[in-house]
Amino acid sequence: MVDKTEWFADCGWGVLCHWLGAAPSSDGGADVTAEMWNRWVDAFDADGLASQLEAVGAPYFFITIGQNSGHYIAPNEVYDKLVGIQPSKCSRRDLVADLYDVLHPRGIALLVYLPSGAPAADPVAVSRLGWDWGFEGGWPNGGTHRTGKRLVEFQQRWENIIREWSIRWGPKVRGWWIDGCYFADEMYRHSDEPNFGSLAAALKAGNPDALVAFNPGVLTPVICHAEHEDYTAGEISTALPECPGPWVERNGHKARYHVLSYLGETWCKGAPRFPDELVVGYTKHVTGKGGVMTWDVPIERTGLIPTAFVDQLTAIGRSV
Repeated sequence: MVDKTEWFADCGWGVLCHWLGAAPSSDGGADVTAEMWNRWVDAFDADGLASQLEAVGAPYFFITIGQNSGHYIAPNEVYDKLVGIQPSKCSRRDLVADLYDVLHPRGIALLVYLPSGAPAADPVAVSRLGWDWGFEGGWPNGGTHRTGKRLVEFQQRWENIIREWSIRWGPKVRGWWIDGCYFADEMYRHSDEPNFGSLAAALKAGNPDALVAFNPGVLTPVICHAEHEDYTAGEISTALPECPGPWVERNGHKARYHVLSYLGETWCKGAPRFPDELVVGYTKHVTGKGGVMTWDVPIERTGLIPTAFVDQLTAIGRSV
């Protein structure tokens, strides 16, 4: 069997940036108009970012398509038709395609991040897409437990939105990291569609070789969450777990071991929390056992990574 993750393992490590309409995992962004969003996206210095990534030696880069605010970094006609917000909160500029144009010539692979659900801080999108976070009490304001909803109509709509982006980008996007797949038994583990299989098919519609991972949340040890994922989401925060080797199994299916954590004080924020020696050592620990390590770093509105993190990424690139 062909190992589609071999190139990812050969990369060993890479960078992720949360470039969003509001802080990650927040309910902000209501004050960001479509005009403001388009100005920000248009001003994003894709070439400058690519030059930074090339200089530090990063073999791949993840960019967020969007998150809770409902602002996205590329057009999507299916999303606009379903949600009906005008002017659109999807940008005019296709920043993903533009990033590919400057990363690919430098030998840097492009991957993308997307939540598994509608933008939670956009009530219009939540309503028209038929989304429900699955907590009683709502999210993010104090939900308490699962409601056990499958959300079939939402899943079908979201897969159609994803398929539009996947076909638009084709082989330009080499992987997807899907956040928020917390209620897998209720929402995805079904023999009939929609399920993990149909979600993976939508993600791979434009590139059958694209790698996909579904995030179960912060869990250690890192697990394979679904038989349809190619690598583990591996979200970790304060703990840096031991890498068991190149693979994690679920029901006989092997997913490439991958972990994702942040170099700042938290996601996309603050000063570096670790000394270079620790960051380099842990990255080498993961890659030395056949795993893959992704580090999240802050990013400025201009699209550039702050100097302190460029320096730390440079230390990784020189050593790994």
